[in-house]
Amino acid sequence: MPPHKQNIQNNISLLWKDVKKHKWLYVMLIIPIVFVLIWNYWPMYGVVIAFKDYSPAFGILGSPWVGLKHFERFFASYFFVDIIVNTLRLSLYSLLVGVPLPIILALLFHELNRKWFKSSVQTISYIPNFISVVVVIGMVQFFFSTQDGMINMLLQIMGFDAIDFLGSPSWFPHIYVWSGVWQGVGWGTLIYTAAMSGISPDQYEAAYLDGASRFHCIRHITIPSIMPTIVISTILATGSLLSVGFEKTFLLQNAANLATSEVLSTYTYKMGIINGEYSFSAAVGLFNNVINFIVLFTVNKIAQKTSESSLW
Repeated sequence: MPPHKQNIQNNISLLWKDVKKHKWLYVMLIIPIVFVLIWNYWPMYGVVIAFKDYSPAFGILGSPWVGLKHFERFFASYFFVDIIVNTLRLSLYSLLVGVPLPIILALLFHELNRKWFKSSVQTISYIPNFISVVVVIGMVQFFFSTQDGMINMLLQIMGFDAIDFLGSPSWFPHIYVWSGVWQGVGWGTLIYTAAMSGISPDQYEAAYLDGASRFHCIRHITIPSIMPTIVISTILATGSLLSVGFEKTFLLQNAANLATSEVLSTYTYKMGIINGEYSFSAAVGLFNNVINFIVLFTVNKIAQKTSESSLW
């Protein structure tokens, strides 16, 4: 028997023995596997409508094939460049702010000595993550509304003119990104805090005995120890480069700030759900996912070349 076939049989035999040994664990796996197959893989069949003029009357198989017609229409559309620029602006802005801030906050938590104060501050920082996006948008409007927003009221009391924060295209990226930072930065520290808890205290004690300061310990012990976690988190974040959050963008969007708030996700929704152009919106969504996959693959390859950490 060829060696490769022998290896396959040996692997199958080992797998079967493991299944018999841990049969109830494998039984428990059935439900999540079926869930993923139904909700994540089966809908992928519908992607084919991106290459058809889909009509509910004819169904997916009966609709006529048009090839790359919808992709060409999207690339040639007047809004293509603006939508891509807006999406990249929000994504890169969110990455530049959202990746380092949880690390910095986790380092600050790690350096706190009083446990009760550390626990209190951490809990307070986690709370915004459990607030609904709709409620967050209501809070944003409460603070930044032109008519009765708290910030504009303070500006007027001090003698300044009111600023149309929510209707200004230049202010939209800042409101979107920093409201997201406020909501998620505390929760984002969890993974780094967990990674720091695995660092041996002996390393810090030895460093202090050698005369190292806290800053030196952070630079030469803490950060190198959590670097694999930082790399993996960054790779995952860049993998959704063009997937700007739909809910918050759509809720903050209005006719006045449309110049910077129209992104791929909101455009896909409007074309598919509102206008009923299902094939065109599927083409836009497929383009988005393909670009995200290419970016994820590229960043992962770069991480493999430059560090020992990667997704695969």
